[in-house]
Amino acid sequence: MPRSTSTALASEGARSHGDPYLPTSGNGGYTVLHYDLDCDYRVSSNRLAATATITARATHRLSRFSLDFAGLVASKVSVDGTRSTQLTQTARKLVITPASPINSGDEFTVVVRYGGQPKPVQSQWGEVGWEELTDGVIVAGQPSGAPSWFPCNDHPSNKASYSIVFSVESAYRVLCNGELVKRSQRASRTRWEFQQTEPMASYLATVQIGLYETMGISQSGVPQYVLVPEDLRPNALADFEPQQRMMELFERLFGPYPFADYVAVVTDDELEIPLEAQGLAVFGRNHIDGLGGSERLIAHELSHQWFGNSLTVSHWKDIWLHEGFACYAEWLWSEESGSLTADQCAASHWSKVNRLPKDITVGDPGAARMFDDRLYKRGALTLHALRRTLGDDTFFAILRHWAATYRHGSVSTPEFITLVESHASVPVRALFAAWLDQSALPKLPRG
Repeated sequence: MPRSTSTALASEGARSHGDPYLPTSGNGGYTVLHYDLDCDYRVSSNRLAATATITARATHRLSRFSLDFAGLVASKVSVDGTRSTQLTQTARKLVITPASPINSGDEFTVVVRYGGQPKPVQSQWGEVGWEELTDGVIVAGQPSGAPSWFPCNDHPSNKASYSIVFSVESAYRVLCNGELVKRSQRASRTRWEFQQTEPMASYLATVQIGLYETMGISQSGVPQYVLVPEDLRPNALADFEPQQRMMELFERLFGPYPFADYVAVVTDDELEIPLEAQGLAVFGRNHIDGLGGSERLIAHELSHQWFGNSLTVSHWKDIWLHEGFACYAEWLWSEESGSLTADQCAASHWSKVNRLPKDITVGDPGAARMFDDRLYKRGALTLHALRRTLGDDTFFAILRHWAATYRHGSVSTPEFITLVESHASVPVRALFAAWLDQSALPKLPRG
């Protein structure tokens, strides 16, 4: 049925998702279902030419809508095959007026041709998104860097499937999210095609480009690989050797690994911190010493595949559900590997946190403190307090049920508390209120 050309009942989609932590990110009026990104990139000149085909569903009648988009230039935009009647590009938004309004509930397709020299997005947490290396690229999109390389609805609550294609000079290895379904070479360039079928938040979408060798590090179970510069191969073999046992532990405690495989990328450059993306993690050469110096970080990034990537927060204020869980996974691995027990880790970190200012609330830390180390540690302490209160059998049953119930979905703190209450034989509301809603540091329950 042809669309009505009447605009009497049509409205503009909001130019923000309304998340107070990132008030300029996300967009209203629609939900993205699928991104198809076809990218041609020149490493030598950092030049990108790309086409994004976005399939979305309107959540109300739309006369105009916006996409997050930063630092690149859109040259042509069409909606359902018809060129947009009006296109406005600001520093952070691509505002599109379709030829006729889109009815609520309708699926529609947006095609954006764009290009330029991608660069990171400036944020209060520093530069995020696309980053040139000495000889290659990484993309670390958390929390607002995805628009640095493709137009999107950049909020974690809008998870979608992805097809990502990158054509680059043939000397380079390319890694994107999902399964590599095809690789083809023509002249001096190679085309890499990936399919990410599991829903993914835009900040977790990534491309990694570099002069990498591929190492397999799993003998059974989930396939695991490391992409690494040739000279770091011996160190990487030593440092990632425990990861197979980490995977086995986390599958036992959290449930089945949620993706087809897991890849760790080691860049030839130094990085401040490791970075997670869906199905993979990125480390700098400074994290790989051949002596296990980053073992806890390897455990941390692996655990994010369950908590952060499969289960993704609906709003950024609940980020403790990512980072507190990943920090606690470090302590679980420490105990499994014969180092400090989780009890000892908790006692040690409680003492350290207790000496720091008590001016952060774990359940709603504020945008400036989303990545404060105290949130990570106090989030993990919250879980340890819960474990001590409920006992191991109930606690780990809760974690497995949590990961299974919301697999590939969006989560919130109230949903976690409700699930805990369904398993607990004692009241837990007061425990969560003390640990999540107050800045004072509670004492750990006796084990």
